Amino acid sequence: MVIDLFARKPVGWAMSLSPDTNLTGKALSMAFEARGKPKNVMFHSDQGSHYTSLKFRQLLWRYQIEQSMSRRGNCWDNSPMERFFRSLKTEWVPSIGYESFGQAQRSITQYITGYYSEIRPHQYNGGLTPNESERLFWNDSKTVANFT
Repeated sequence: MVIDLFARKPVGWAMSLSPDTNLTGKALSMAFEARGKPKNVMFHSDQGSHYTSLKFRQLLWRYQIEQSMSRRGNCWDNSPMERFFRSLKTEWVPSIGYESFGQAQRSITQYITGYYSEIRPHQYNGGLTPNESERLFWNDSKTVANFT
């Protein structure tokens, strides 16, 4: 999962039966493409082996993304991500789990794109959804002078 901290919007994700560097790289690549290949951005994570691997660091280098990592054993450094997963588990994932990997993928994608980004109000955004918070920012930022 990759979240843009500006509006707490999920912008990249991937799922796999094997949590490894390939999975992490897929989520980063999705975010990089979804955000229009941005320059001068930072990727923050914990110090897990997926994020410290040579392959992942090379991907960050290729995308020209600076890496930042939490202090060892300090979950508060990565609290927006911890909060996202807590919300996912308590608000969406059935207590009995999913019948299949495919069902989990479809349901969790619906949570990310439908509920979490489009419907769920966020205290961080003053009660706005991530999508609405970003929309208002871009509307206000792209004001063009009107010459009549």
